[in-house]
Amino acid sequence: MEVRFDGHCFGCGPLNMDGLRLVFTPGPDGSMAEYDVPDRFQSWAGMAHGGVVALMLDEAVGWAAWHAGHPGVTGRLQVSYRRPLKLGEPVRIVGKVENVRRTLVYCTAVVENRNDGSRIADATATVMAVKTVVDPIGG
Repeated sequence: MEVRFDGHCFGCGPLNMDGLRLVFTPGPDGSMAEYDVPDRFQSWAGMAHGGVVALMLDEAVGWAAWHAGHPGVTGRLQVSYRRPLKLGEPVRIVGKVENVRRTLVYCTAVVENRNDGSRIADATATVMAVKTVVDPIGG
């Protein structure tokens, strides 16, 4: 299997104006992004849709695997919601590789408030390493 990144990913694609456009950077604690949830991702009044939170976690584990040299696709994502995410709330999203066995990359991820560190959601995931091609963007 081969996957191709063309910049239109709903979670992290810089060319997808309707998506989150998350930018993850590698660091000592894993891959990290910061985000403020816009009103367009509303579920219940004042709250972000849980699917958007799951998307953040999915992106975090994918980028953690990528930054660790094991790009792939999510095979399993188990999400635990700790509290609702408020619209406009500033968050930090962190993904980390915990273990690698052959082509399986075991990861964890958290979404937390950027100001007080309170946990909004966390996840465990299995990423399946695959051949990845990245198209030049804007070139």
